[in-house]
Amino acid sequence: MSFEEFTPLNEKSLVDYIKATPALSSKIGADKSDDLVIKEVGDGNLNFVFIVVGSSGSLVIKQALPYIRCIGESWPMTKERAYFEATTLRKHGNLSPDHVPEVYHFDRTMALIGMRYLEPPHIILRKGLIAGIEYPFLADHMSDYMAKTLFFTSLLYHDTTEHRRAVTEFCGNVELCRLTEQVVFSDPYRVSTFNRWTSPYLDDDAKAVREDSALKLEIAELKSMFCERAQALIHGDLHTGSVMVTQDSTQVIDPEFSFIGPMGFDIGAYLGNLILAFFAQDGHAAQGNDRKEYKQWILRTIEQTWNLFNKRFIALWDQNKDGPGEAYLADIYNNAEVLQLVQENYMRNLLHDSLGFGAAKMIRRIVGVAHVEDFESIEEDKRRAICEKSALEFAKMLLKERRKFKSIGEVVSAIQQQS
Repeated sequence: MSFEEFTPLNEKSLVDYIKATPALSSKIGADKSDDLVIKEVGDGNLNFVFIVVGSSGSLVIKQALPYIRCIGESWPMTKERAYFEATTLRKHGNLSPDHVPEVYHFDRTMALIGMRYLEPPHIILRKGLIAGIEYPFLADHMSDYMAKTLFFTSLLYHDTTEHRRAVTEFCGNVELCRLTEQVVFSDPYRVSTFNRWTSPYLDDDAKAVREDSALKLEIAELKSMFCERAQALIHGDLHTGSVMVTQDSTQVIDPEFSFIGPMGFDIGAYLGNLILAFFAQDGHAAQGNDRKEYKQWILRTIEQTWNLFNKRFIALWDQNKDGPGEAYLADIYNNAEVLQLVQENYMRNLLHDSLGFGAAKMIRRIVGVAHVEDFESIEEDKRRAICEKSALEFAKMLLKERRKFKSIGEVVSAIQQQS
């Protein structure tokens, strides 16, 4: 079988593909193809994902389809997104090797990535949060990943020539950026056939979002920032479904939405999804486990994640202040006082950006097209709606009033007051 043009793979043709590709066959002992165990596990919205286990190893094969898998061929989607995913996995993997799975092989024609299999007990973080599992290193690992990937791909580290080259390269991921623009910044604020919510309980709440002028003013500003602010190479879809965890491992996957965009979109997506997990806990509470302690752990994790990120980002900035970055030239920002002023201003703005984007991501998960399992797994509609309503009220307040928060601690206090 020839693989010189795009062909969607199945379990049988994948065996042939692996045997024809030394970078893959050498990892798993594919010469003994009878021993290969292949399982299709793609539960996401967009791609085929195969786990392949051979006599001497295992790997994951991910293939992008030219349409959105969960909707079908009626919603076409470029398979070129696989190129951006592979490129970002490699770039971010170089910067944060402990928290990004290694890429073994990329085939642009086949829109296919072969990478490390994150073997059990790795699970999707979102599922762990639903199950009420604490992860002692989560804040440490995620703050480290975000600080390194965002700092080292920004103008704080790059010169403007290198930065514009990166912007040019990632401009090609326009279709996935447009998908985000539609589902995060547009559809929840208008009547759209794609929107859904827990009806009838949230009918009035969804209508209120569509009629809230102050909210529309803020979302317009964030959409502008998303489209115009080429700040760093961001993951672009950094929610709790894009992180796999064990008690001592944290791995970030699926950066197919990556582009040079606002740092706050990554930080906000991640923190916003932790806040969603917090508000979903009452729906998962059971006799003998009211989830109160676990909710406090989530809040501590939110606070620690931002505070550790802030500390590490500034430390990287200090270490590289005389480096190649051209955002703040060393002979201008040439004393500790002016540098501190610049850093405090930068981080304050970044916190506010993150809170705004986080709020926008929360809103779209409650009244937009793609919902989250945190809420969806609460079986009783009324119970789910109560949790969603609290989260939605908090998100609307956060989007409109984000600039009043001076620290993440103040945000955590506001979450507690809402719950």
